[in-house]
Amino acid sequence: MTYPFLRARHFALSFVTGAALALATVSPSQAAAKIQRLVSPGGIEAWFVQDATVPLIAMEYSFAGGSAQDPKDKSGVANLVGDLLDEGSGDLDSKTFHERLDRRAIELSFSASRDSFRGSLRMLRDNKDEAFDLLRMALTSPHFDTVDVERIRSQVLSGLRRETTNPSSLASRKFLEVAFGDHPYGRQSNGTLESVPTITVADLKDYVGRVLARDGLKVAVVGDVDPATLGKLLDHTFGGLPAKANLVPVPDVDAAKPPQRAFVPLDVPQTVITFGGPGVKRSDPNFMAAYVVNHILGGGGLSSRLYREVREKRGLAYSVFESLLWMEHSAVFIGNTGTRADRAGDTIDAIEKEVRRIAEEGPTQKELDEAKSYLKGSQMLALDTSSKLAQALLQYQQDKLPIDYIERRNAIVDAVTLDDAKAAAKRLWGQGLLTVVVGRAPQAAAQPAATAPKSN
Repeated sequence: MTYPFLRARHFALSFVTGAALALATVSPSQAAAKIQRLVSPGGIEAWFVQDATVPLIAMEYSFAGGSAQDPKDKSGVANLVGDLLDEGSGDLDSKTFHERLDRRAIELSFSASRDSFRGSLRMLRDNKDEAFDLLRMALTSPHFDTVDVERIRSQVLSGLRRETTNPSSLASRKFLEVAFGDHPYGRQSNGTLESVPTITVADLKDYVGRVLARDGLKVAVVGDVDPATLGKLLDHTFGGLPAKANLVPVPDVDAAKPPQRAFVPLDVPQTVITFGGPGVKRSDPNFMAAYVVNHILGGGGLSSRLYREVREKRGLAYSVFESLLWMEHSAVFIGNTGTRADRAGDTIDAIEKEVRRIAEEGPTQKELDEAKSYLKGSQMLALDTSSKLAQALLQYQQDKLPIDYIERRNAIVDAVTLDDAKAAAKRLWGQGLLTVVVGRAPQAAAQPAATAPKSN
């Protein structure tokens, strides 16, 4: 599951190596038959697909916790840790560490989502020992030297300042505040201009000590390596981490009940509209019905209802999308579009009208059949490289899905009936929308609707 709220720093491979990575293809049907549950001699578990098509290895891994483990008054700690783990570790300073990565064309990155701290490692097969050892050092002995911390802090603050004039960033931030209030999900993962300057080296070390532990670790590996060798590499890389994490409990939370509308004034040429509401968690038995009907409303690109109504019929916006976002303790649906300030009110009306129509009537059988056909076929493209497959296998683990989910998915999609889809549409959109408007909106768009309570 990818989303704009998530952010990672990437160290690009050379052009040739990057092209080779892109060609590391594994078809879903082959992968389904090959997925192994590997347990290393030291007890590190991984979902593993051995593939020697090209001499490459892709590994994705995560630790339970994420930015939800940031102290309440210091949002951005997890994000800053992710930016600093590769800035010097073990006996290597930042410059030497990056020279080692570059010399061997090793791609290493870290990022923090709300529920997990994730990492990615990609390398040529012949460089696997050095790649895994550099990752081991980054996880177990990061330096957090003052000069590096201040340099990265300055970069983060520069990005946050840019976001203060970015309507999409402001809309996303405000939507989360409206939806989740004081819950950790309502905070911005990359922090704020007020919180980031207060983060200390002690905060960074505390986060690493509490979160990066073996009991919350999930691993997915795809590539040219045999099981015995991979088991030794996993033990070498992760075996030195603490056995148990010390996580602060995060409560379940329901997103705020619609309808609500908020306005953020910003002097920019285009008004941005973000809309959404309570969603469906991945563990919900009706999730797939919600996923399919959501594709019909706003997730199907040029074929979606919102695109046809807002772009094609009325010419109100260049694009409009809507998607499901599920987390461990909550779920929302969220959409976004941009339009001229004087057409913001018309755009909101068109979106609300179409949302209301599908909630009341549901999709047609033809729409359902076409959506199911697309979602089944598109899986082939979603899993067509080693890296994509590794990312998917990690996500399936995080979502607590079975190891044979790739094989079972199309049958689960096919099982969604028209009644299931109609019920999911009513559940998702029957209450209306949480709407955030950012820009030089006309008065009609800037004020809450008559039936909506005012936002804070």
